[in-house]
Amino acid sequence: MRRLTLSGVEAARAVPGRAALLYLTDRCPVGCAHCSVDSLPLGPRITDGERFGQVLDTLCAEPALSVVGISGGEPFLERAALTAAVRRLTEAGKRVVPYTSGYWGRSWPPPPWVGEVLRLSSCLVLGADAFHAARLPAGALANAVRAAAGAGTWVVCQVLEGEAEHRAAEEALRGALGDGWEAYAEIGAVPLLPYGRAGELRPPGAAGPAARPLSGPGRCTAAGTPVVRYDGRVSACCNEVVAMGGGPAALRHRITDPGVLPRLAADPYLTALTTLGAAAVTALPRLRDLADEPVTGLCDLCWRIAARGTDHADLRALALLAGSRP
Repeated sequence: MRRLTLSGVEAARAVPGRAALLYLTDRCPVGCAHCSVDSLPLGPRITDGERFGQVLDTLCAEPALSVVGISGGEPFLERAALTAAVRRLTEAGKRVVPYTSGYWGRSWPPPPWVGEVLRLSSCLVLGADAFHAARLPAGALANAVRAAAGAGTWVVCQVLEGEAEHRAAEEALRGALGDGWEAYAEIGAVPLLPYGRAGELRPPGAAGPAARPLSGPGRCTAAGTPVVRYDGRVSACCNEVVAMGGGPAALRHRITDPGVLPRLAADPYLTALTTLGAAAVTALPRLRDLADEPVTGLCDLCWRIAARGTDHADLRALALLAGSRP
Protein backbone atom coordinates (compact mmCIF):
# COMPACT_ATOMS: atom_id res chain seq x y z
CA MET A 1 0.00 0.00 0.00
CA ARG A 2 1.42 3.42 -0.96
CA ARG A 3 0.23 6.62 0.68
CA LEU A 4 -1.83 8.89 -1.51
CA THR A 5 -2.25 12.58 -0.75
CA LEU A 6 -5.15 14.78 -1.82
CA SER A 7 -3.20 16.10 -4.79
CA GLY A 8 -2.60 12.51 -5.90
CA VAL A 9 -6.32 11.72 -5.67
CA GLU A 10 -7.18 14.84 -7.65
CA ALA A 11 -4.52 14.04 -10.27
CA ALA A 12 -6.09 10.61 -10.82
CA ARG A 13 -9.57 12.11 -11.06
CA ALA A 14 -8.36 14.58 -13.69
CA VAL A 15 -7.63 11.75 -16.14
CA PRO A 16 -10.81 10.08 -17.49
CA GLY A 17 -10.84 6.37 -16.69
CA ARG A 18 -8.17 6.50 -14.01
CA ALA A 19 -10.44 6.92 -10.97
CA ALA A 20 -13.89 5.76 -9.89
CA LEU A 21 -16.05 6.03 -6.78
CA LEU A 22 -17.65 2.92 -5.29
CA TYR A 23 -20.89 4.01 -3.59
CA LEU A 24 -21.13 1.25 -1.00
CA THR A 25 -24.27 2.04 0.99
CA ASP A 26 -27.16 4.47 1.48
CA ARG A 27 -26.98 4.05 5.27
CA CYS A 28 -25.32 6.43 7.73
CA PRO A 29 -25.64 6.64 11.55
CA VAL A 30 -24.66 10.32 11.80
CA GLY A 31 -27.38 12.21 9.93
CA CYS A 32 -25.63 15.56 9.37
CA ALA A 33 -27.82 18.46 8.24
CA HIS A 34 -25.47 19.15 5.31
CA CYS A 35 -25.62 15.61 3.89
CA SER A 36 -25.81 15.83 0.12
CA VAL A 37 -27.28 12.33 -0.27
CA ASP A 38 -29.79 12.35 2.61
CA SER A 39 -28.43 9.08 4.06
CA LEU A 40 -30.26 7.60 7.06
CA PRO A 41 -29.43 4.96 9.71
CA LEU A 42 -31.98 2.53 8.23
CA GLY A 43 -31.44 3.39 4.56
CA PRO A 44 -31.15 0.76 1.81
CA ARG A 45 -28.22 -1.64 2.02
CA ILE A 46 -26.68 -4.41 -0.05
CA THR A 47 -29.18 -7.22 -0.60
CA ASP A 48 -27.95 -8.68 -3.91
CA GLY A 49 -24.56 -10.22 -3.21
CA GLU A 50 -24.20 -11.52 -6.76
CA ARG A 51 -24.71 -8.06 -8.25
CA PHE A 52 -22.27 -6.53 -5.77
CA GLY A 53 -19.73 -9.18 -6.74
CA GLN A 54 -20.22 -8.16 -10.37
CA VAL A 55 -19.55 -4.54 -9.40
CA LEU A 56 -16.26 -5.55 -7.78
CA ASP A 57 -15.35 -7.80 -10.73
CA THR A 58 -15.79 -4.89 -13.13
CA LEU A 59 -13.74 -2.46 -11.03
CA CYS A 60 -10.94 -4.98 -10.44
CA ALA A 61 -10.73 -5.99 -14.11
CA GLU A 62 -10.46 -2.46 -15.52
CA PRO A 63 -6.73 -2.00 -16.33
CA ALA A 64 -6.79 1.80 -16.64
CA LEU A 65 -8.38 2.23 -13.21
CA SER A 66 -5.81 3.02 -10.51
CA VAL A 67 -7.72 4.79 -7.70
CA VAL A 68 -11.09 3.79 -6.24
CA GLY A 69 -12.79 5.94 -3.64
CA ILE A 70 -15.30 4.19 -1.38
CA SER A 71 -18.18 6.22 0.02
CA GLY A 72 -21.90 6.29 0.72
CA GLY A 73 -23.58 6.84 3.15
CA GLU A 74 -21.10 5.60 5.70
CA PRO A 75 -19.09 2.72 4.16
CA PHE A 76 -17.83 1.51 7.56
CA LEU A 77 -21.42 0.47 8.40
CA GLU A 78 -21.07 -2.31 5.80
CA ARG A 79 -18.31 -4.31 7.49
CA ALA A 80 -18.39 -7.37 5.23
CA ALA A 81 -18.81 -5.43 1.99
CA LEU A 82 -16.17 -2.82 2.83
CA THR A 83 -13.64 -5.44 3.92
CA ALA A 84 -14.26 -7.51 0.78
CA ALA A 85 -14.06 -4.46 -1.47
CA VAL A 86 -10.80 -3.18 0.02
CA ARG A 87 -9.17 -6.62 -0.08
CA ARG A 88 -10.19 -7.37 -3.66
CA LEU A 89 -9.37 -3.94 -5.03
CA THR A 90 -5.93 -3.79 -3.44
CA GLU A 91 -5.18 -7.33 -4.61
CA ALA A 92 -6.04 -6.12 -8.11
CA GLY A 93 -3.49 -3.30 -7.77
CA LYS A 94 -5.95 -0.49 -7.11
CA ARG A 95 -5.36 2.18 -4.47
CA VAL A 96 -8.42 2.66 -2.27
CA VAL A 97 -9.61 5.83 -0.55
CA PRO A 98 -12.49 5.40 1.95
CA TYR A 99 -14.63 8.46 2.80
CA THR A 100 -15.96 8.31 6.35
CA SER A 101 -17.39 10.27 9.25
CA GLY A 102 -15.01 8.44 11.59
CA TYR A 103 -17.94 7.42 13.81
CA TRP A 104 -16.07 4.17 14.52
CA GLY A 105 -13.59 6.26 16.55
CA ARG A 106 -16.10 6.50 19.41
CA SER A 107 -14.10 3.86 21.27
CA TRP A 108 -10.39 3.16 21.49
CA PRO A 109 -8.90 1.16 19.98
CA PRO A 110 -11.16 0.73 16.94
CA PRO A 111 -12.22 -2.84 16.07
CA PRO A 112 -9.48 -4.98 14.45
CA TRP A 113 -11.34 -5.16 11.11
CA VAL A 114 -11.26 -1.35 10.91
CA GLY A 115 -7.51 -1.51 11.40
CA GLU A 116 -7.23 -3.93 8.47
CA VAL A 117 -9.21 -1.58 6.22
CA LEU A 118 -6.98 1.33 7.24
CA ARG A 119 -3.76 -0.61 6.62
CA LEU A 120 -4.88 -1.52 3.10
CA SER A 121 -6.06 2.00 2.27
CA SER A 122 -3.78 4.55 0.61
CA CYS A 123 -5.69 7.52 1.99
CA LEU A 124 -8.59 8.13 4.38
CA VAL A 125 -10.89 11.12 3.90
CA LEU A 126 -12.46 12.10 7.24
CA GLY A 127 -15.45 14.42 7.53
CA ALA A 128 -14.13 17.01 9.98
CA ASP A 129 -16.51 19.92 9.47
CA ALA A 130 -18.69 21.54 12.13
CA PHE A 131 -21.74 19.47 11.14
CA HIS A 132 -19.89 16.20 11.77
CA ALA A 133 -18.39 17.54 15.00
CA ALA A 134 -21.85 18.38 16.31
CA ARG A 135 -23.15 14.85 15.70
CA LEU A 136 -20.19 12.77 16.93
CA PRO A 137 -18.98 12.17 20.51
CA ALA A 138 -15.99 14.18 21.70
CA GLY A 139 -12.79 12.33 20.85
CA ALA A 140 -14.16 10.34 17.91
CA LEU A 141 -12.33 12.41 15.28
CA ALA A 142 -9.05 12.33 17.22
CA ASN A 143 -9.29 8.56 17.65
CA ALA A 144 -10.01 8.06 13.94
CA VAL A 145 -7.06 10.28 12.99
CA ARG A 146 -4.69 8.46 15.35
CA ALA A 147 -5.85 5.04 14.12
CA ALA A 148 -5.31 5.95 10.47
CA ALA A 149 -1.95 7.60 11.08
CA GLY A 150 -0.85 4.60 13.17
CA ALA A 151 -1.77 2.31 10.28
CA GLY A 152 0.40 4.34 7.90
CA THR A 153 -2.59 5.75 6.03
CA TRP A 154 -2.52 9.35 4.85
CA VAL A 155 -5.39 11.37 6.35
CA VAL A 156 -7.36 14.13 4.63
CA CYS A 157 -9.55 16.06 7.06
CA GLN A 158 -12.34 17.33 4.85
CA VAL A 159 -14.04 20.57 5.89
CA LEU A 160 -16.38 23.06 4.32
CA GLU A 161 -14.86 26.14 2.73
CA GLY A 162 -14.09 28.91 5.21
CA GLU A 163 -11.33 30.09 7.52
CA ALA A 164 -13.10 29.03 10.72
CA GLU A 165 -13.54 25.44 9.48
CA HIS A 166 -9.88 25.21 8.43
CA ARG A 167 -8.70 26.59 11.77
CA ALA A 168 -10.86 24.13 13.74
CA ALA A 169 -9.53 21.19 11.72
CA GLU A 170 -5.95 22.32 12.25
CA GLU A 171 -6.51 22.49 15.99
CA ALA A 172 -8.11 19.02 15.96
CA LEU A 173 -5.17 17.54 14.05
CA ARG A 174 -2.65 19.17 16.36
CA GLY A 175 -4.55 17.81 19.35
CA ALA A 176 -4.58 14.29 17.89
CA LEU A 177 -1.07 14.09 16.44
CA GLY A 178 0.93 16.93 17.97
CA ASP A 179 2.81 19.76 16.31
CA GLY A 180 4.17 17.41 13.63
CA TRP A 181 0.67 16.55 12.33
CA GLU A 182 1.52 17.67 8.78
CA ALA A 183 3.70 14.58 8.38
CA TYR A 184 0.55 12.44 8.64
CA ALA A 185 -2.38 14.51 7.46
CA GLU A 186 -3.67 17.50 5.53
CA ILE A 187 -6.85 19.58 5.32
CA GLY A 188 -9.06 19.69 2.23
CA ALA A 189 -11.93 22.15 1.76
CA VAL A 190 -15.07 21.47 -0.27
CA PRO A 191 -18.13 23.61 -1.00
CA LEU A 192 -21.54 22.90 0.48
CA LEU A 193 -23.40 20.83 -2.13
CA PRO A 194 -27.09 21.76 -2.52
CA TYR A 195 -28.44 18.20 -2.71
CA GLY A 196 -30.10 15.79 -0.27
CA ARG A 197 -30.77 17.39 3.12
CA ALA A 198 -28.38 20.21 2.22
CA GLY A 199 -30.74 21.26 -0.55
CA GLU A 200 -32.88 22.94 2.12
CA LEU A 201 -29.97 24.19 4.22
CA ARG A 202 -29.49 27.94 4.23
CA PRO A 203 -27.66 30.30 6.60
CA PRO A 204 -30.03 32.71 8.41
CA GLY A 205 -31.37 35.30 5.97
CA ALA A 206 -29.70 33.70 2.95
CA ALA A 207 -31.51 32.89 -0.26
CA GLY A 208 -30.93 29.95 -2.54
CA PRO A 209 -28.18 29.93 -5.17
CA ALA A 210 -28.60 32.79 -7.62
CA ALA A 211 -29.29 31.91 -11.25
CA ARG A 212 -26.88 33.59 -13.67
CA PRO A 213 -24.97 32.66 -16.84
CA LEU A 214 -21.98 30.48 -16.02
CA SER A 215 -18.72 32.42 -15.96
CA GLY A 216 -15.31 30.99 -16.79
CA PRO A 217 -14.50 27.85 -18.77
CA GLY A 218 -16.69 25.57 -16.63
CA ARG A 219 -14.40 22.55 -16.56
CA CYS A 220 -15.62 19.62 -14.45
CA THR A 221 -13.04 17.06 -13.32
CA ALA A 222 -15.80 15.09 -11.58
CA ALA A 223 -17.20 14.12 -14.98
CA GLY A 224 -14.15 11.91 -15.47
CA THR A 225 -14.83 9.91 -12.30
CA PRO A 226 -17.87 7.63 -12.58
CA VAL A 227 -19.84 6.59 -9.51
CA VAL A 228 -20.57 2.86 -9.31
CA ARG A 229 -23.31 1.97 -6.83
CA TYR A 230 -23.47 -1.29 -4.91
CA ASP A 231 -26.68 -2.15 -6.79
CA GLY A 232 -25.04 -1.89 -10.22
CA ARG A 233 -26.12 1.61 -11.20
CA VAL A 234 -23.36 3.69 -12.77
CA SER A 235 -23.46 7.47 -13.11
CA ALA A 236 -21.12 9.57 -15.20
CA CYS A 237 -20.33 11.99 -12.37
CA CYS A 238 -20.43 12.50 -8.61
CA ASN A 239 -23.72 14.42 -8.55
CA GLU A 240 -25.75 12.47 -5.99
CA VAL A 241 -29.04 13.09 -7.78
CA VAL A 242 -27.68 11.25 -10.81
CA ALA A 243 -26.19 8.50 -8.61
CA MET A 244 -29.64 8.01 -7.05
CA GLY A 245 -31.31 7.60 -10.45
CA GLY A 246 -32.28 11.18 -11.36
CA GLY A 247 -31.02 13.65 -13.92
CA PRO A 248 -30.58 13.11 -17.68
CA ALA A 249 -30.69 9.50 -18.88
CA ALA A 250 -27.49 10.11 -20.86
CA LEU A 251 -25.57 10.29 -17.56
CA ARG A 252 -26.97 7.04 -16.11
CA HIS A 253 -25.82 3.50 -16.95
CA ARG A 254 -25.67 -0.05 -15.57
CA ILE A 255 -22.70 -2.17 -14.59
CA THR A 256 -24.05 -4.82 -16.97
CA ASP A 257 -23.64 -2.47 -19.97
CA PRO A 258 -20.73 -3.86 -22.04
CA GLY A 259 -17.55 -1.88 -21.48
CA VAL A 260 -19.32 0.76 -19.42
CA LEU A 261 -16.24 2.20 -17.67
CA PRO A 262 -13.96 2.59 -20.72
CA ARG A 263 -16.94 3.87 -22.68
CA LEU A 264 -17.51 6.62 -20.12
CA ALA A 265 -13.80 7.45 -20.15
CA ALA A 266 -13.96 7.94 -23.93
CA ASP A 267 -17.36 9.68 -24.01
CA PRO A 268 -17.01 12.76 -26.27
CA TYR A 269 -19.26 15.01 -24.18
CA LEU A 270 -17.57 14.13 -20.88
CA THR A 271 -14.14 14.51 -22.51
CA ALA A 272 -15.01 17.99 -23.76
CA LEU A 273 -16.50 18.96 -20.39
CA THR A 274 -13.46 17.88 -18.38
CA THR A 275 -10.85 19.39 -20.69
CA LEU A 276 -12.25 22.35 -22.64
CA GLY A 277 -15.19 23.09 -20.34
CA ALA A 278 -18.88 23.90 -20.69
CA ALA A 279 -18.13 27.27 -22.30
CA ALA A 280 -16.55 25.51 -25.27
CA VAL A 281 -19.47 23.08 -25.49
CA THR A 282 -22.08 25.86 -25.50
CA ALA A 283 -20.13 27.59 -28.27
CA LEU A 284 -21.35 24.86 -30.63
CA PRO A 285 -24.09 26.25 -32.91
CA ARG A 286 -26.91 23.95 -31.72
CA LEU A 287 -26.11 24.70 -28.06
CA ARG A 288 -25.22 28.38 -28.32
CA ASP A 289 -28.53 29.52 -26.83
CA LEU A 290 -27.57 27.82 -23.56
CA ALA A 291 -24.49 30.01 -23.12
CA ASP A 292 -26.51 32.98 -21.86
CA GLU A 293 -29.20 31.09 -19.95
CA PRO A 294 -29.28 31.71 -16.19
CA VAL A 295 -28.19 28.57 -14.32
CA THR A 296 -27.60 27.79 -10.66
CA GLY A 297 -24.27 26.09 -11.28
CA LEU A 298 -22.27 23.85 -13.58
CA CYS A 299 -24.43 20.79 -12.84
CA ASP A 300 -27.52 22.71 -13.92
CA LEU A 301 -25.92 23.67 -17.22
CA CYS A 302 -24.51 20.17 -17.75
CA TRP A 303 -27.98 18.65 -17.37
CA ARG A 304 -29.41 21.06 -19.93
CA ILE A 305 -26.68 20.16 -22.40
CA ALA A 306 -27.09 16.42 -21.77
CA ALA A 307 -30.85 16.68 -22.26
CA ARG A 308 -30.17 17.87 -25.82
CA GLY A 309 -28.29 14.64 -26.52
CA THR A 310 -24.60 13.76 -26.26
CA ASP A 311 -24.22 11.49 -29.30
CA HIS A 312 -23.65 14.17 -31.92
CA ALA A 313 -20.91 14.75 -34.49
CA ASP A 314 -20.16 18.22 -33.15
CA LEU A 315 -19.32 16.84 -29.70
CA ARG A 316 -17.18 14.10 -31.20
CA ALA A 317 -15.25 16.74 -33.17
CA LEU A 318 -14.84 18.85 -30.01
CA ALA A 319 -13.52 15.83 -28.11
CA LEU A 320 -10.97 15.24 -30.87
CA LEU A 321 -9.89 18.86 -30.54
CA ALA A 322 -9.53 18.42 -26.79
CA GLY A 323 -7.40 15.30 -27.31
CA SER A 324 -5.11 17.10 -29.75
CA ARG A 325 -4.19 19.88 -27.34
CA PRO A 326 -0.58 19.82 -26.08
